[in-house]
Amino acid sequence: MKQVIIINRSLALPPGKMAAQAAHASVAAFLMAGQADKAAWLHEGMPKIVLDAENREQIDSLFQLAQEAGLPAYLVKDAGRTVVAAGTVTCLGIGPAPARAINAVAGSLPLTR
Repeated sequence: MKQVIIINRSLALPPGKMAAQAAHASVAAFLMAGQADKAAWLHEGMPKIVLDAENREQIDSLFQLAQEAGLPAYLVKDAGRTVVAAGTVTCLGIGPAPARAINAVAGSLPLTR
């Protein structure tokens, strides 16, 4: 079991903003998961990995793939109160779900730098 958070790197978000957006993605995707997957993920220590996407288009494509695979996925759209305009897609949360299912969608992405 794992969860991935995929950051929209084209935005060059400040570290604090990126952390807040990643937290939104993590919590929202968790809430979308089934009870058994939630319990297993919590029991395993909530493993998560933060990855980079090149831009909004790549995130949209990954979101669609995750949905087609039946994975819990949440696309974070910013409220526009600070750094970016309202509605800007900042990141995507996928999981918790079995690692192999998530890897099939996002396994080729690089770790966040």
